[in-house]
Amino acid sequence: MTTLYVPKESQAGETRVAATPETVKRFVSAGLTVQVEAGAGAEAYLGDEGYRKAGAEIVSPEARGRADVVLSVAPPTPDQIRAMASGSLAVSFFNPSQNLDTVRALCDHGVSALAMELIPRITRAQSMDALSSQASLAGYKAVLITAAALPSYFPLLMTAAGTIKPARVVIMGAGVAGLQAIATAKRLGAIVEVSDIRPVVKEQVESLGGRFIELPMEETGEGQGGYAKEMGEDFLRRQREIVSEHVAGADVVITTAQIPGRKAPVLVPQEMVERMRPGSVILDMAVTTGGNCTLSEVGREVVHQGVRILGPENLPATMPRDASVLYARNLQVLLDEVLVEGRIEYDLDNDVVGPSLLVHEGTVRHEPTAALL
Repeated sequence: MTTLYVPKESQAGETRVAATPETVKRFVSAGLTVQVEAGAGAEAYLGDEGYRKAGAEIVSPEARGRADVVLSVAPPTPDQIRAMASGSLAVSFFNPSQNLDTVRALCDHGVSALAMELIPRITRAQSMDALSSQASLAGYKAVLITAAALPSYFPLLMTAAGTIKPARVVIMGAGVAGLQAIATAKRLGAIVEVSDIRPVVKEQVESLGGRFIELPMEETGEGQGGYAKEMGEDFLRRQREIVSEHVAGADVVITTAQIPGRKAPVLVPQEMVERMRPGSVILDMAVTTGGNCTLSEVGREVVHQGVRILGPENLPATMPRDASVLYARNLQVLLDEVLVEGRIEYDLDNDVVGPSLLVHEGTVRHEPTAALL
């Protein structure tokens, strides 16, 4: 019988957990033995007793070495991989371009890896798309944080003492996080303008009540799988010139632009920040991949000429209960693709499993990561 192990996350600040009592019950019904490390769900407000009632065993960290499958949120460390059984499977976010030692350890120790960020963006895989489920939460929380940080009101306020104009919010990037940010900012009553290098998202932006900032497009910024692709410096310069006018009048700027496997593009350089009014707020959601704003710093608030620049590291982890519920469901549906009658079987021709296998049988299957190695 296949044994599945869920550890307590060890990365600083990571409050999510990779399984919930709901998904444990489904795994047990599918014939798996589920072992959950004591306290694994505590920071997501999911107690050990709930896992027990769902059919899991509560175990110590040593159970990792006896498991066939290890589910986690953050990438396992090389030491954690070496503690796993050879031939077992690790499933988590891996961020391989920034964790090459982890990838090497997977190869050296014979551990296969399904990387959640490599799930293809196809219709059939939407229920497994953890990047999207977590980005949606992050976009929502980003707006709440900026609303709390702004020394002004978000909606239009009409009182006997006079009228307060609504806040102006510029959102850069209309992916999943950006679209959720648009919807949230509009619900709070702000005027929302949106910049994106993909003209195809204009209809989505406008359907949520946002105003799309038109850019002169000589080529589309649409990359594979619906992601944005890297654009040339000349285009980025012209984009910054156009968007700069909108940013200068904004109360809040939220940047979300990221390119898979690459450093985040610079969208808000220092000179653009210096055109903003004191008291304005910038939140850089791409800060951990290099940052869209040249002044943002990971995990810190920077104040430059009265503008507050926020660089939160892990927004989904600030809402650990719902983030864990969604992530655990993503994992559970993905595992259905590799479990056959309770056993792990890898179908490399499967249109989800094949692209998502970062490492298998000692070989790096993801070509960009292999090139980096």
